[in-house]
Amino acid sequence: MAAEEGQVVSCHTLDAWNEQLQKGNDSKKLMVIDFTASWCGPCRFIAPFLAELAKKLPNVIFVKVDVDELKSVAQDWAVEAMPTFMFLKEGKIVDKVVGAKKDELQQTIAKHVADDMLVWHIVKIPYSCGRGFKEYAIRDKAEVTQ
Repeated sequence: MAAEEGQVVSCHTLDAWNEQLQKGNDSKKLMVIDFTASWCGPCRFIAPFLAELAKKLPNVIFVKVDVDELKSVAQDWAVEAMPTFMFLKEGKIVDKVVGAKKDELQQTIAKHVADDMLVWHIVKIPYSCGRGFKEYAIRDKAEVTQ
């Protein structure tokens, strides 16, 4: 199963889950994992919103895991309530949102996507006496060119 840009990819098997997790690790993109259940009302409520975010944010990987289909995955990730959203970068959990909270979900994604757009620059500022420079490391938005 290939992760499609602009879509929420559902993982129904351990192999599919492991494949998506590896793709997320390799891509270095933000990965949003939606732990859900078919019987969960709030999960059904948030699903169209998540699909819309996936369309708007092709540089973010969205994956859905049904906790009843993949119980071992839900246990490994200590999922206790649905929906639970885990945010990963390079295989590491960087954030978590529990519940169908549209604003918090959107803000958390924005926070981590914004981090990707920042780069370190070394700036040399001359001393006021005119003898030499002091170097400062600053973070600023990257100029993205394609």
